Amino acid sequence: MDEFSLQIPLFLLATFAGALVAGLSGFAFGLVAASIWLYILDPVQAATLIVAFGLIVQGYSVWKLRRALDWRKLWPFVLGAALGVPLGVGILTWTNPAHVRAAVGLLLVLYSAYALLRPAIPPVKAGATADAAIGFLNGVLGGITGLAGILVTIWCGLRGWPKDVQRTVFQPVAVAIFLMSAVWIGAAGAITAATIKLFLIGLPALLAGTWLGLKLFGRLDESSFRKVVLALLLISGVVLII
Repeated sequence: MDEFSLQIPLFLLATFAGALVAGLSGFAFGLVAASIWLYILDPVQAATLIVAFGLIVQGYSVWKLRRALDWRKLWPFVLGAALGVPLGVGILTWTNPAHVRAAVGLLLVLYSAYALLRPAIPPVKAGATADAAIGFLNGVLGGITGLAGILVTIWCGLRGWPKDVQRTVFQPVAVAIFLMSAVWIGAAGAITAATIKLFLIGLPALLAGTWLGLKLFGRLDESSFRKVVLALLLISGVVLII
């Protein structure tokens, strides 16, 4: 993309919108930003920027919530994700990721539509083993599709945890997956000078969107937060299917 063209406003708008949604809900930066970026950037640039910006958005949000972090809840998900990400990346070498994305999209649509149309699901009782298994599956999915926190987000909702607790679980997991992805991208030599320039151009919009999203998050009650998350999961599923 020519950084001096009229595409720059679109790039900045997508960056701001993705950061706003991520700051508000705790996830979906990549889905929102990529919906526009993929029209003006090549796929490698888009993937690299999703990881780089995603690390900042999620890292900043986790820092803001740092006092509420509970490592006893968090470690099984991170451990599972650490084992799942390499497998997910490896699966890319022999499977069609488009088929995987479509299958995951269908699952997200069915789950979110069901949850939106009925009363709240009774909390699921589970332990560290189940949490680690979800973390592992989330890591596999992240390695295949780049979706760093979708399954953990769903699981936190099913566990019935308060919105602040949910974010202190699925956002650090997303940061861990983004870090692992960054290592793979860096090792592949996909970080170019043009991508670094776009990163610097988009950074102010990213920070502004994240700040505003976190401000709006503080005004959501439990019911509204649940509806926002489910609506974003529904949209995410539709985007994956399309």
